[in-house]
Amino acid sequence: MSVLFILTGIVAAQTGDSADNVNTENAYKMIGAGLALGLTGIGTGMSQGQIGAAAVGMLAEDKDRFTHALIFTALPETIVLFGFLAMFLL
Repeated sequence: MSVLFILTGIVAAQTGDSADNVNTENAYKMIGAGLALGLTGIGTGMSQGQIGAAAVGMLAEDKDRFTHALIFTALPETIVLFGFLAMFLL
């Protein structure tokens, strides 16, 4: 898929005028920003599901470990924050 984007960008750069190139460049920036946020959201959801299941099991055995379970469940959320940062930097 990345090869397709590269070839499309090369063809657009050779055939279009400068206004078309700016629009294509902005479109690629938006695609990159969407991918940065979307993929981090998917990764966070996958990891948070497994961590949440383990945290519930840990709480079933020992109720005094609630803070550990809460911290471990909140850790994957930082990945989405990095995705937001990458989205705004692009």
